[in-house]
Amino acid sequence: MKNKAYGKYSFEISNTDKVFFPESKYTKGDLIEYYEKISETMLPYLKDRMVTMVRFPNGIQGVKFYQKETPEYFPKWIDKKLIQNREEGTTNYVICNKKATLVYLANQACITPHIWLSRKDKPEKPDKLIIDLDPEVDDFSKVKTIALKTRDLFEKTLELPTYVMTSGSRGLHVVVPLKRTRDFDKVREFAQLVANHLEKENPELVTTAARKNKREGKIYLDVGRNAFGQTAVAPYAVRPIEGAPVATPLEWDELNESSLNSQSWNIKTIFNRLKKNGDPWEEMQKKAVVLTSAEKIMYRLIN
Repeated sequence: MKNKAYGKYSFEISNTDKVFFPESKYTKGDLIEYYEKISETMLPYLKDRMVTMVRFPNGIQGVKFYQKETPEYFPKWIDKKLIQNREEGTTNYVICNKKATLVYLANQACITPHIWLSRKDKPEKPDKLIIDLDPEVDDFSKVKTIALKTRDLFEKTLELPTYVMTSGSRGLHVVVPLKRTRDFDKVREFAQLVANHLEKENPELVTTAARKNKREGKIYLDVGRNAFGQTAVAPYAVRPIEGAPVATPLEWDELNESSLNSQSWNIKTIFNRLKKNGDPWEEMQKKAVVLTSAEKIMYRLIN
């Protein structure tokens, strides 16, 4: 056991030599060190958001489980938010506003924190819209193509600011920052209109079919994350894949680079990127918009 202290917050870390990524030899200690180093960049994306922990006690080849409820043994200094579930009951979510909390979660083998698209003070009102471009087959060039088409629709036609991030897994997330004026149902309805239009215009490339056996190898335009209680991978979160890739915010022109893929950066290489280029999403929420005008344009487009 070793002790970690961040100001008045302290806790013991354990099993730092346990290998979490067998082929790349990254350990639990490497994971903890990563989240400690990335915290300054990552915490603004976690601030005041409910966290679902994706935990791997024995590394990525072992059992994984999703944990929404904050365990009773978590320290009292970890912030929490009690949420009334849509179905029944409540869930007491972790709120990760502190470096100490982020590192503590890593020590709990939370390799990948997933976050709500809304914040604790207005859980029903998202401050971003996400379209997840999820390829059925490993063809990232097609993912980049449809991402650029999605950007054109959002920016040139609908006049909305748009951002892009590698998922760290297989695809890309296209994101529009929102002012918190609409509930999830209304935002998802708009996202679905966009996805349907993209499918109509690019039937050979994309699909909105939720069932995998209906996708025919096309890129799935997933708008399901735009819902109450649903989550998306946090920017700069580690994915449970060999090499320990991280979800990485991009500049749009980077999609023109042939070497780019969804796992281009990992827990070791991301820091040189940040030192050289900074964080492309740093000012994103300052660009937040309402969807009223874009929705009117969208309905004119499809009717």
